[in-house]
Amino acid sequence: MRPPWLDEVDARTLRADLIAGLSVGVMLVPQGMAYATLGGLPPIYGLYACLVPLLAYPLFGSARQLAVGIVALDMLIVGAGLGPLAEPGTERYLGLAIGLAMIVGILQIGMGVLRLGFLADLLSRPVITGFTAAAALVIAAGQMGPLFGLELPRSEFVFEILGAALPALPQAHAATAGMAAGSVALLLLIRRFTPRVPGALVVVVLGTFITWEWDLGAKGVAVTGRVPGGLPGLSVPTLAWVDLRSLLPVAATLVLLQLMTVISLGRSLSAGHRYTVEPNRELLGVGAANLLGSLFRSVPVSASFSRSAVNDRAGARTPLANVFAAGLVVATLLFLTPLFAYLPRAVLASIIVVGVLGLVRPWDFVSLIRTHRRDGSLALLTAGATLLLGIQEGVVVGVVASAVTVLYRISRPNIVELGLVPGTRFFRDPRRFTEAEPIPGIKVLRVDAAFSFFNANYFRDYVLERSGETQDATVVGAVGDASETAGGVQGGLERRGEGRTRAVVLEARGINDVDTTALEALRELAGTLERWGIQLYVAGLKGRVRDVLQRADPGLGLEEAAFHLSTWYAVRHVLESWDREDGGHRLAGYGLLSGDADPRGLEHDVPLT
Repeated sequence: MRPPWLDEVDARTLRADLIAGLSVGVMLVPQGMAYATLGGLPPIYGLYACLVPLLAYPLFGSARQLAVGIVALDMLIVGAGLGPLAEPGTERYLGLAIGLAMIVGILQIGMGVLRLGFLADLLSRPVITGFTAAAALVIAAGQMGPLFGLELPRSEFVFEILGAALPALPQAHAATAGMAAGSVALLLLIRRFTPRVPGALVVVVLGTFITWEWDLGAKGVAVTGRVPGGLPGLSVPTLAWVDLRSLLPVAATLVLLQLMTVISLGRSLSAGHRYTVEPNRELLGVGAANLLGSLFRSVPVSASFSRSAVNDRAGARTPLANVFAAGLVVATLLFLTPLFAYLPRAVLASIIVVGVLGLVRPWDFVSLIRTHRRDGSLALLTAGATLLLGIQEGVVVGVVASAVTVLYRISRPNIVELGLVPGTRFFRDPRRFTEAEPIPGIKVLRVDAAFSFFNANYFRDYVLERSGETQDATVVGAVGDASETAGGVQGGLERRGEGRTRAVVLEARGINDVDTTALEALRELAGTLERWGIQLYVAGLKGRVRDVLQRADPGLGLEEAAFHLSTWYAVRHVLESWDREDGGHRLAGYGLLSGDADPRGLEHDVPLT
């Protein structure tokens, strides 16, 4: 499969990708080591995860500016999922983490082959907002141990972490806490005043130098210790059947989260560069990164928001920027790992905390609540579930709640009773257009949804309920200076027998699909209204809906005259029939005389057929 960006490569793009790749690489090395510790892994595995995956993604991915590698949220899920299965840092734990990357890669490649990229839509914006903010708080709280030099139990629950950490704060190691505070302050200052400077690299270099110069490791400051050098060798992960079953739920969580991250981030980046991201190619790209990476001791990887932003700002033109970033990781593995022996763990924890707290954006929740209260509630529910129930459980609750919300919206379609805007042929919602007035005796109902088994009964019952209501006899649309008297309407129109509903007009332009359950509900509706002495008319059916209706049961038992191209035509037809029955003058009263029918001279409607 030929990469779609390959034809764009030339000397100019190579230079731009080299600069961008090196810019990302100086972030990648310290971040990779820090995020590995977040997942309960030795720091060196963060570098392994930023090597082969960065070489594999460009072969299949379609997003030019996407930066791939180890990310904090994934490592939080890895730590939460593998913690109950093995002791962090042990050989079994490492084997499970690498095997997890292999499973994730296989699932992603399979989904890409089956063209399941549309599943990214399962995670809506409210779910991602809530999960990301809660996960960031869990990650930050989990770094209290290395930040203060305390031995705290690992947990994915903020309240458990704080419950263990707060009583232990008086025993905090002063030098460690000072190193952490200085690192956090420096990172924030660099971000604020010199954002182009790689802050993570600066604090790593300074922290390592200070620890070496003052021998802080001998004074109780926890350091990384000896980091093995050299490149990872080829090895195929082996998993027992029981391990495979245990890892599948964790892998499914990672696949869903990475799918959303890669596709949404890729679309966001591509929008500014006038190319299209292909969701299924992105699945193949990140799947290849995970699968091939697992053969060289890599843990699960995904797209990074922060590094992708740096990659874009630095001028990356193709995914080859990932290759140049991987080159810097190779140089680090071959020549620089001895320097990390004095790297304080408090510095790595500071990098994590500053990195993830930027994901907590209260304004996003406020904006969701103001824009759509239901979406805001969904975000809060997902955040609460993540904090109280756990990381994987939070994702599941968010996805299920989002699906239930969608199903509820489908099952309760928006049905609006319309009125005629005087002097026009437009029917509008009187709650939004105060001048719109209902026509006595006619219920004009607009349906804004696909009509299916989810909402068929609700739709039928709603129409029957509204049609069976007794309305006050009201005079609207009178011509001239009409004035009401006890005996009728002087100078206007007399409405006789119109205190009840005599006709229902369904404006069906908003119905874009219909199934057999819905057709049966329509048939029942038509039959019930007929027994009640109420005429049913359907206006504005779309072609595909009309075709289904005709194939199933032409006309639903209704006469051909019951179907009209527009609501205006249907109402005019009803009023004409009533005028013929009782000699009234309704057409004149509502400005619906045949001479006013259509500016193009189309005075008669076109039947359904």
